[in-house]
Amino acid sequence: MCCTAAGQLLRSLCPTTAECSPKSQQQDSAIDSGKTGKWFILPPFSSTVNGTAAGRALSSAATAGKASTETTALKWVLRCCPELPRNLVQKLFRLRQVRRESAQEGQVKRVTAKDSMNVGDKILLPGSVNVSVTEKELHCSEEEVEFIRTLVLYKDPAIIVVNKPPGLPVQGGIGIKRSLDELSATCLSYDYSEPPRLVHRLDRDSSGILVMGRTQASTTFLHSIFREKTFAAPDKDAGRRRRILQRRYWALVIGSPRHANGIVSARLGKVVLDDGKSDRVTVIEDPENTSSQHAITQYKVIKASSHGYTWLELCPLTGRKHQIRVHCAEVLGTPLVGDFKYGWQAHRKLKQLSQFNLQSDPSGELVDKKRLPLGLDLENGSVSDKTPRLHLHCRQMVLPDVFQALEDIETRGDYDFSRLKSLKFDAPLPRFMDQSWNILSS
Repeated sequence: MCCTAAGQLLRSLCPTTAECSPKSQQQDSAIDSGKTGKWFILPPFSSTVNGTAAGRALSSAATAGKASTETTALKWVLRCCPELPRNLVQKLFRLRQVRRESAQEGQVKRVTAKDSMNVGDKILLPGSVNVSVTEKELHCSEEEVEFIRTLVLYKDPAIIVVNKPPGLPVQGGIGIKRSLDELSATCLSYDYSEPPRLVHRLDRDSSGILVMGRTQASTTFLHSIFREKTFAAPDKDAGRRRRILQRRYWALVIGSPRHANGIVSARLGKVVLDDGKSDRVTVIEDPENTSSQHAITQYKVIKASSHGYTWLELCPLTGRKHQIRVHCAEVLGTPLVGDFKYGWQAHRKLKQLSQFNLQSDPSGELVDKKRLPLGLDLENGSVSDKTPRLHLHCRQMVLPDVFQALEDIETRGDYDFSRLKSLKFDAPLPRFMDQSWNILSS
């Protein structure tokens, strides 16, 4: 039986109870939990890293910086038990119902919310606290677990990198039965007590490299890197600095841009349609529009086809919703193949490449039509199909070695980020995009 990430985390962190010594029970007789001598014991405190500060320092190309941070008892409880409401935890501290077992003295004493934690200290919460978690069962077959694990491109103690298949939503929502976020909690936690956490997104119908943090520190570190990358992109000096985060997408578009390479810089904003029933992102010309966001995308032509298609490499310097799709459709005038939201008119004019055998591609390799777990289909949807799928794939990503950075910060406190190595990941194209490449190359 599998359950949600929140349930797994809470059970792993707050599952055990321990009886206090007779002396402690006598001292705490006024406390409900003391009457039974039962406590929820949190994991021993370990030296933590301020991932946000470290990510900002790295994004700012700082040569060195203090990234360690002081952790209070309140912060540690909230970090260990995210399902507990903050106001409840604060009330426990105000009522003096929280204890700390000192690693140095070995004594259990009352602790205030603002008291600093020392390495090895344990926090004890009263057993009367209602630690109830609504669990949603997620049944995964062995085949599904094995399939999700075959998506892993890289794994270390800090991050997991996967090649997300098209058609699999990253997050849950209305009408979504399975999401990568939920499946990762079940299939990709391995021996960790906490599940992997998302730090960025990919559209449901797109595919490619997706990075997840395996710990709280690595997650906040990555969040900060992705966020600072977006904030710094409009800066005139941003292009001169070494880009610590690089993403390269491959896309097949209808038509061809006027220039073989260039930079698209256009503000994007959301507009509501059909009396609020739907919405879409569009280019906002008015610079005074406060709801719009600056978006920058680099592009270059990889290969043009005589059939009227072009392969592009696109590098988003900012991370806006549907940025690549809107920039291609509205600025370059070359909507993505399979993007019926922003390029439906262009698709109406397309002529289906029906002369190709859908059971094989020009390379002569027979297409395996077997069904994949989770109802995914990676074979159909090339340019030879009547309804092509979205041809947008995050093919390559370069990012800092997060594990090494955090490890050095913990041991030294200060770290020279200028010597930090980068990790480079490559994800192969999904089968239908590979078919399109072969078809258009013939």
